[in-house]
Amino acid sequence: MSGSVASGTGARGEHARLLVVGSINADLVVRVPAHPRPGETVLGGDLAVHPGGKGANQAVAAARLGADVALAGRVGDDDHGRMLLATLRRECVRTDAMRTVPGASGVALIAVDDAGENTITVAPGANGRFGPADVVDLAPAIEAAAVVSLQLEIPLDTVSEVVRRCVAADTRVVLNLSPVVPRDVSIAASVSGACDPLVLNEHEARATAGGGDARAVLKLLRSLDARPRSIVLTLGGGGALVADGDAEVVHVAAPKVAAVDTTGAGDAFTGALAWRLAVGDDPVPATRYAVRVGAAAVRRAGAQSSYPTADELP
Repeated sequence: MSGSVASGTGARGEHARLLVVGSINADLVVRVPAHPRPGETVLGGDLAVHPGGKGANQAVAAARLGADVALAGRVGDDDHGRMLLATLRRECVRTDAMRTVPGASGVALIAVDDAGENTITVAPGANGRFGPADVVDLAPAIEAAAVVSLQLEIPLDTVSEVVRRCVAADTRVVLNLSPVVPRDVSIAASVSGACDPLVLNEHEARATAGGGDARAVLKLLRSLDARPRSIVLTLGGGGALVADGDAEVVHVAAPKVAAVDTTGAGDAFTGALAWRLAVGDDPVPATRYAVRVGAAAVRRAGAQSSYPTADELP
């Protein structure tokens, strides 16, 4: 993996039990009364800058819960990159597999309305320069991990190469299908078939399946020739559906909480899910735990700043 190496954290084992491979961004957040329609200008609140990115969010969420977790990714050699690496170290996320490369770090432009709903636009920056050839340096960490968790804010070819190495090492793969893949782009059967679980929300599920309600989409995904080994479909405040192999679909209810900001809640869920799987939970109990973490995350503003510790769960 090219670029300068970020010094690691802690004196635990040589490699982490949970390895997150993915994006790290600076989140530029503004509160708005309502999201603008096309062509409309809306006045919002003050701009706030927070650490984010799906990969970093999931790693930090797991670390807050006590996980032994590492993040593999890239930042630029800018102020955002320095802030992002410092945050990972402060949160006790291992950074041995992080690299600093020339250019801009990833940035996410986030608007949050008065109902707590958000819209997000991402400029990938250094995340887009994390290529398949860089994965070779991750081989020892992949082989040592119990779970490798991925998302789709880094190049799809890189995700595919990580999954290929996970399959060869018999390392469990958790893939969060977010952001959703355009309909004219396909995920290799070798990738989807390795997911245990594939994690997606209702929007991502409908976009992937071309429409339908949650259970219909789940049925379609389970009928694929290269179907995931398990699937977790999140329902926001409705909890999640879990399809583990050929077992009957299980609905996991979510605690009732007052939502302040949903930014990063899905990442909190996935980070918690991946960690519980890494310590040996089956998909259903792991999902029950992750639903509580996701519910706790929406009670505070921001992404990583909202993530709970284990004793803060509802």
